Amino acid sequence: MSENETAVEAARQSVNPSDPYAREEQTFPVLSDDQVERISQYGSIEDLPKGTSVFERGQRGVDFFLILDGCIEITDATPDGEETVITTHARHQFTGELDLFNQRKILVGGRTGVDSRVVRLDRDAFRRMSSTEQDIGETIMRAFILRRTAFIVHSEAGVTLVGPKNNRDVIRINRFLTRNGYPLSLYEPGSEDADRIVAEQGGDLPILCTPDGHVFHNPGTPELADKLGLTEELVDDHLRDLAIVGAGPAGLSACVYGASEALDTIVIEAEAPGGQAGTSSKIENYLGFPTGISGQALAGRAWIQGQKFGATFAIARGATAIEQADDGTFVLTIEDNKTIRSRAVILACGATYRSLDLEGYEAYEGQGIHYAATALEAQFCTGTQVVVIGGGNSAGQAAVFLSRHASHVHVLVRGAGLADSMSDYLVRRIDESSRITLHSRTEVTALHGERMLERVTWTNRQTGEQKTVDAPNVFVMIGAIPNTAWLDDCVALDESGFVITGPEARSDVFSPFGTSIPGIFAVGDVRSGSVKRVASGVGEGSVCISDVHRFLGDQT
Repeated sequence: MSENETAVEAARQSVNPSDPYAREEQTFPVLSDDQVERISQYGSIEDLPKGTSVFERGQRGVDFFLILDGCIEITDATPDGEETVITTHARHQFTGELDLFNQRKILVGGRTGVDSRVVRLDRDAFRRMSSTEQDIGETIMRAFILRRTAFIVHSEAGVTLVGPKNNRDVIRINRFLTRNGYPLSLYEPGSEDADRIVAEQGGDLPILCTPDGHVFHNPGTPELADKLGLTEELVDDHLRDLAIVGAGPAGLSACVYGASEALDTIVIEAEAPGGQAGTSSKIENYLGFPTGISGQALAGRAWIQGQKFGATFAIARGATAIEQADDGTFVLTIEDNKTIRSRAVILACGATYRSLDLEGYEAYEGQGIHYAATALEAQFCTGTQVVVIGGGNSAGQAAVFLSRHASHVHVLVRGAGLADSMSDYLVRRIDESSRITLHSRTEVTALHGERMLERVTWTNRQTGEQKTVDAPNVFVMIGAIPNTAWLDDCVALDESGFVITGPEARSDVFSPFGTSIPGIFAVGDVRSGSVKRVASGVGEGSVCISDVHRFLGDQT
């Protein structure tokens, strides 16, 4: 065993029970003789000499390998060219992780450690096998999820990010990669590793280094997605059955139900799965999760489900235009000017939080002003006072979550209280917490600080009393602006910009989700009159698929 392999093994021996590497039987399962025999019927048996490369980091669409005899070593690389064996798959074990369900660039390499005999399944055969052999498919899916989780936990097979953790671009890159399930290591200036990389690479921070030696200085999000292979390659002029714009709860639900019912489905998402729900630290009133689940975890599971059923995800490029072709199909343009053709469209593009009309506000966005309250933002709040603005469930969830990290949380609302806009369980927790104070009829009136936000002034509109507190982090969760500006005049909108659906949109519409244009549907927060809840968005997305089927059936 090499020195690197010894270090990796030592690290595994010291992990806690929640670490995927401690769950070896699930993360690296050994299949039974019966399971091996069934899988073998879907592929071809090959004899490979020692040292044969079966796939390399950065490839797309690699095959699935089941080891009959011998072994396959899974390798990672560092920016300085060293190679590490992450794990070794032995007899009756198999290769792969979540990227086997999509066309992204894979994160690791694989080679035979000795002369080996394997069963090789290409992507189509792998999908057929995992769908038909359900017990095997369940074992494989669980292993794939745990393997990706292990990469993230141990910062393996990912990228190195160098820069101050509270820098807006570091936060942007960190959030994008984290929400897309991509492993990374963050080194702050002053650490030995960070200083070495800065000395070698120079240039402005942040610096991002890939295991294959590429270096980027403060890459934009679309560039980052392209360089890391998070963007799936789209086939020109391919006609889809269904295009879904937005990957929040409603869009993900529509994706899972559409793809599982044999619709050729693509989801267009500007950043990452989850939408506003993906920024919630914990959702406790969603059916089936009595201990709660984070918005990111819920979105991640749905994202994996969609890929399992064959859906394609086009991320890091928002939709910019939509028009109907002469043949009745729809053409969606995304931010890189590529086009996606589809027979039907579901608008699930959601809404975004409003900003505050304050002097210097934009300068503090990402430098103390946040629109999400997850573990990423919570690390900036330890031991400090925090301000949460808003009276909805997202604001309540943020306040309760942040109270575990901050010295005190101040919740500011313009109204008289929270009962009319927030779930009772959150209202009670806020009322009962000694670390949360509710300030009713109160608004932020000034922000202070040099480069970073340092202090906040708020004013009670009823009494006129002002107060300034040291609060370097403000979480803004107020109102909702529909993401519909890109639609132009394609479909009818209400006076607030939300999409009108049902009979109000068109007298002959058969669907409560149908818009003024036949074949275009709207679900979730973007729909006029919708209930702004995760569960209702999921319900609308799933139910809408039956209307899509009906529309497509009428076109044939």
